[in-house]
Amino acid sequence: MLRALVFDVFGTLFDWRGSLIRLFERFGRERGVEADWPALAESWREAYGPSMERVRRGEVPWMNLDALHRTSFDELAPRYGLEALDEDDRKRCVRFWHELEAWPDVRPGMARLRERFVVGPLSNGNVALLIDLARRARVEFDVILSAEIFRHYKPDAETYRGAIELLGVAPGELMLVAAHNGDLHNAAECGLQTAFVARAEWGSGQTSDLAADAGIDVVASDLLDLAAKLELEG
Repeated sequence: MLRALVFDVFGTLFDWRGSLIRLFERFGRERGVEADWPALAESWREAYGPSMERVRRGEVPWMNLDALHRTSFDELAPRYGLEALDEDDRKRCVRFWHELEAWPDVRPGMARLRERFVVGPLSNGNVALLIDLARRARVEFDVILSAEIFRHYKPDAETYRGAIELLGVAPGELMLVAAHNGDLHNAAECGLQTAFVARAEWGSGQTSDLAADAGIDVVASDLLDLAAKLELEG
């Protein structure tokens, strides 16, 4: 019996690309700075995986996602003409990840799912970041599960197994909900159930994760659709 749902956050629950572009555009107007903000947002997101890989391989000591985002931003700034930004502005840009907008279905869908299941993020985002996102979007979680707790970034198995242990459930009683097939396959290898929710997180140019791979347990158009499908199954 399914008892709990955990969620990928960036792309699945929150629109990182659209949010970052809007935040950068406002920042640029305030500071009188011009740059290719969509390209910067996408480049920053593309640096996400490689930055975590360096931690996973032991090339650098453990750093939470805020620290990794800061390192990546500093590396990208000269490419986009932002090398003159001072420390306060750089910190502000990193904080943009704490201010992402949730997709429209997330708040009502999560509330409906929470009526039957324990719900919470299982994210590479650090705890403070995830709390800020939830409070700002007024999304209610029962628990915050972060790679920061386990000192392992997804797709390390320790993150999925850590969620199982902390929630006190059997692997098959826990479902990962994500817009990323790779995340779901890794969760399934640890015995979790899986649900794919399609998101156009990269905009019109998205080329991957357009549909669920074979073997995903549940495929939904959004969280409200997921809730309806799980209610039918229950």
